[in-house]
Amino acid sequence: MRLRNAVLAAASAVALVVAVPTSANAAVGDFLYKVGPGVPAGIADPQSGKCINLFGATEKDPAFAPENLTSSTATVFLNFDCSGDTYYVMNPGKILGDRLKLRSVVFS
Repeated sequence: MRLRNAVLAAASAVALVVAVPTSANAAVGDFLYKVGPGVPAGIADPQSGKCINLFGATEKDPAFAPENLTSSTATVFLNFDCSGDTYYVMNPGKILGDRLKLRSVVFS
C-alpha cells in the first residue's frame, strides 16, 4: 500500500512539473515609453536577451520617457539595434523623464 502511494505521489509530481508552462525567458510586465509629441507606447512581457527596436521611434525622433515596469533589468540604447556606446541601465521599477532618448532596448 505504501509503495503504491509513493509511486502515485511521484507520478503526480512529474505530471505537474511537465504541465506547468515555462516563461520562455520573458520579462514579466510592461515597458512603457512615449513617441512623437508624447504618444504613449509600450511592450508587454518582452523577450529577454533579444534586442528590440522601439515601435514609433525614428532616426529624427527617438522615443523618450521610459518606464521599466518589468521584472527584468532593461538596457536602453540611443541607437537602433542596441548599438553604440550611448546607453542606460534601468532596474525593474525605474521611471525616467522626458530627457532620456532611446531607440532600442534589451532585457536581462
